[in-house]
Amino acid sequence: MRKVILGLAVSLDGYIEGPNGEYDWCFTDQDYGLNDFMKRIDAILMGRKSYEVAQSMEGTNPWDGMTTYVFSRTRESVNGNAQVVKGELADVVATLKAKPGKDIWLFGGAELTTGFINAGLIDAYWLAVHPIILGSGKPLFQHIDGRKTLRLLESKTYDTGLVSLWYAPA
Repeated sequence: MRKVILGLAVSLDGYIEGPNGEYDWCFTDQDYGLNDFMKRIDAILMGRKSYEVAQSMEGTNPWDGMTTYVFSRTRESVNGNAQVVKGELADVVATLKAKPGKDIWLFGGAELTTGFINAGLIDAYWLAVHPIILGSGKPLFQHIDGRKTLRLLESKTYDTGLVSLWYAPA
């Protein structure tokens, strides 16, 4: 069965965006395992805001060849090989995981990620912890219902100071 993997860049102090919504700090000249990760997925889950940011940067679905599922209460349509998803998270995820294919990347946003964590729908967490302290911004983890214990699967440190961490629910 397919797995849902939360894969995000995060600052050392736990932010996914800076105080003005910036995320330029997470782009570097190294791959950090992203190319290998992209080979293991064929679908991407994201919230409406994340989708709109990606659209404004790329003009079309930046993940050509992969189905993008956009969770939205307000949008009725999206471009290219993306599709709007509505309904209960657990039901939608169960349907997607039962389909044949590779793993599924939970790309963002913060509200969608919170919903997935609180519903226990994440099979693996892949965090690229960047060696920067933003001081404020949008935190990765917010409004989490209770403690979530994780088990470290893998860690890798890069010359730049970035640490790649893979966790699974304990």
